[in-house]
Amino acid sequence: MQVHSPSELDQLGDEIAELSAHLDAATARLLSMIREFDARGGWNTGFRSCAAWLSWRVGLDLGAARERVRVARALETLPLLAEALARGQVSYAKVRALTRVATPETEARLLAVGRAGTAAHVERIVRGWRRVDRRAEARETALRHASRALRVYQDDDGMVVLRGRLEPEVGALLIQALAAARETLYQRARVPDGDAGPMGVCAETPSMAQRQADALALLAETALHQGLGPGAPGERYQVVVHVDAHALAEPDQPGQSVLEDGARVSAETSRRLACDASRVVMRHDDDGRLLEIGARTRTISPALRRALHHRDRGCRFPGCAVSNGQGHHLRHWVHGGPTTISNLALLCRHHRAVHEEGYQVARGPDGTLRFLRPDGRPLPEVPPPAAVPGDPVKALRACHDSQGLRLDARTACPGWLGERLNVGWAIDVLHPLAQRPSPCRSSEQASPPAHPEPL
Repeated sequence: MQVHSPSELDQLGDEIAELSAHLDAATARLLSMIREFDARGGWNTGFRSCAAWLSWRVGLDLGAARERVRVARALETLPLLAEALARGQVSYAKVRALTRVATPETEARLLAVGRAGTAAHVERIVRGWRRVDRRAEARETALRHASRALRVYQDDDGMVVLRGRLEPEVGALLIQALAAARETLYQRARVPDGDAGPMGVCAETPSMAQRQADALALLAETALHQGLGPGAPGERYQVVVHVDAHALAEPDQPGQSVLEDGARVSAETSRRLACDASRVVMRHDDDGRLLEIGARTRTISPALRRALHHRDRGCRFPGCAVSNGQGHHLRHWVHGGPTTISNLALLCRHHRAVHEEGYQVARGPDGTLRFLRPDGRPLPEVPPPAAVPGDPVKALRACHDSQGLRLDARTACPGWLGERLNVGWAIDVLHPLAQRPSPCRSSEQASPPAHPEPL
């Protein structure tokens, strides 16, 4: 058994503490770079978010990547915490906890907590702080709920007047319902072109306020009659695209590619939608008259879809972890590609990236999928690791020395001397909403009580 002298172990401990301070300072720089990369949209190259890109490019767990992005964004408005981390004075663990509750108004006092206490102390203070925030939010919600009102009364001329205050979620529901009712009334009021005025609109166009009143009347009627309008919901809310066969086969060819209401979409968008949708073939003569309508068919059958989900287990785009998606034909069916599991791949929103944003995907001889960026460069499933200097610790210290940072074993050492933490007393002192006016205390009373009061 090898025996080490206390001085050797103390030196090793100091080296650990100093290197940890260097790592925290480097983390501050990393977060600053992540914030800039996120703001400038550097991740928007087929990835869902900056966190998804970090998970793919750096190898972070997706949850840890989201937390890095959250902290990076929060530090933009918290300069004191950002500077303390950059100087290695507080650890990333403490900063991560403090950014959950800190605001520009409270970060100074919370930074003092981080400098004085351990990471465990900080976590307990943050939990207590959030509890006070939730109580304050609950009080505000209760007051707002109590102030809800709707007055309905008849004016002198017989018109009925409404005045009210609704809670946000109820108001949003009413706004959406009024919008749906206005749309229904608009569809009912549409007239043939011959009945319109010289400008193509009816002579009397109701104002927005009048349309809102009519929509409210429809809501009242439907509440009594139970049913907003005819039609099966499954059919009424489908998206229908009309696309010429030659335009579907070759996006560069002329031909229509429009939604049901006449709005144009690109032929490539139609190709993407046709990858995994039901289709109806309509045949027209040279004059555009409809000759024949085929039966509606599904491109990918339910059984094949189940097999595709079982095989792919989610979107196959590199770095994506979405568990559902659409079936993509590697070779489109309009070009003779079979609707078989070997010619399909599951893609989420990356289906658009492959069709409209220039990404390419093909299955290799060994069965693996190969993705290419729009410029032709490969997009690997797992990117190669970044180059690391031969002595990364030495390189890190040299980098910080060049920046004027002087870090040692005591840089991040908390000021805690072993006192018992009273979370309730600490929150009463620190949190703006928890402060209570009280008479002056004696010096003995001003110290934290020996036994913490439960929150």
